[in-house]
Amino acid sequence: PPPHPASPGAGISNVPHCSSHLQLLSLRLREAEQQRQQELERVRQEEGRERMRRLCSLQQEALQLIQQIEVDYKQQGSLRLDLSAYSDRGNQICGILSNIVRSSSESGFPSQEDVSMGERSLQEMRALVSSMQREAAAAEEKRKAEEAAAAKVKQRQAEMQQQQDKAQTPVQMQDKGQVTNFYFNNPTVLCQQTKKVKAELQRAVTIPVSQISTGPASLLREIFEKLNSFLLGKQMTSSGQKVSVTQHPQGMEFACYRLAEKFVKQGEEEVASHHKAAFHIAAVASGIWEAHPRVGELFLAHLHKKCPYAVPFYPAYKEGTPFEEYQRLLGYRVEDSVAEQQDIFLKRMSGMIRLYAAIIQIRWPFGTQQSHPHGLNHGWTWMAQTLNMEPLVDVTATLLFDFLEVCGNALLKQYQGQFWKMLRLLKDEYLPRIERITSDAQMGSLTRLKFLLECLKCNKKRNLMVCVFFCLQSPIHRVILIKNLQK
Repeated sequence: PPPHPASPGAGISNVPHCSSHLQLLSLRLREAEQQRQQELERVRQEEGRERMRRLCSLQQEALQLIQQIEVDYKQQGSLRLDLSAYSDRGNQICGILSNIVRSSSESGFPSQEDVSMGERSLQEMRALVSSMQREAAAAEEKRKAEEAAAAKVKQRQAEMQQQQDKAQTPVQMQDKGQVTNFYFNNPTVLCQQTKKVKAELQRAVTIPVSQISTGPASLLREIFEKLNSFLLGKQMTSSGQKVSVTQHPQGMEFACYRLAEKFVKQGEEEVASHHKAAFHIAAVASGIWEAHPRVGELFLAHLHKKCPYAVPFYPAYKEGTPFEEYQRLLGYRVEDSVAEQQDIFLKRMSGMIRLYAAIIQIRWPFGTQQSHPHGLNHGWTWMAQTLNMEPLVDVTATLLFDFLEVCGNALLKQYQGQFWKMLRLLKDEYLPRIERITSDAQMGSLTRLKFLLECLKCNKKRNLMVCVFFCLQSPIHRVILIKNLQK
């Protein structure tokens, strides 16, 4: 049917409705455009950040490579090779990469061209490392070949000398001195004789040290005189046999080695069980150290091997190291792949630290007037270095307690206000670091150390400090011991 004719006012009433519809459509178009622009900006920033991450990773790898290129002058000396050109070029490449990263950061994000330039720089750095390694390997092979040739020449000369000696042996055997030389060069006889001498020397130095105890001071003086005379070359009767360090060319060195080892073992065993024995053993050890410095050097070597915390040194685990070997480096005794119990380990470490703390403060009263061969300044150094290291659970608190109980009074008298500052640092800053790594089951050693430090009292006068927390038995016992020795 034909449409009804529109009323005269129908077209006019629809105009506002169309206008609002157009406005709504325009608004939606603008919102869509804004969202599109925001999405484009987000994608642009994400791509820029990705390029920046890529550029930073390139720079990091370049820095790792430059560490390989850095000139090792010892290696240059052994290989007679100049590698400085590689180092110079590597530093130039690192500078180029740094400039690219800096300029990119200032402008917002790096461009793809910047990333490509960084990749080309890194490729050049890799080629530089490979070239240097090839050159160094060739020089190393050349050096080994030269050393092998020199060793062959030396071996040939030694063989010719041996042939000459064998040709002269029947005549020289008639001389008594040459007969003795032939006797000691016989492998079978030398082995048996050396074993016997070693056993006699070891008994001569270890038995007297084992007799050191908390007994009378006269016994300590007798033991010192016996050991000192023996190391001076005099004969000693041991187990019914007369023995002297002159019996073998290496007799003196072997005796010093075993004596130093025995002192450390006494700290590990005797002092660990009887704390008062530390000053008796330390008195003799200090006197021997002063008279025979080689014994002191070997004592420190044995001590640092068995107790690296006396350095102080906390061995870090290296990838690939067997766990049993790492435990030995830490000072544990390992048998059948099983380490000793923690309390036994701490007891041994405690004994050795106590002996060391006693040695650095005590002097043999009959020695020279020279300064202590290893005095209290080493105790200050030990404390300072320990407080500069990250603490170890159980170990650090235990050893600090033992060291301060034995040596704290002597350090306070020596350094006074400066040592007070160190103790404040220990109490206020280092103890909280120990607490953070200590579990409830391991609080024993930390509690003892905290109690020791809490007992510290200082009066109002700056120059007069009263320290009551150190073990009073140790300094008093030390003074009585020295007075008895002097009598």
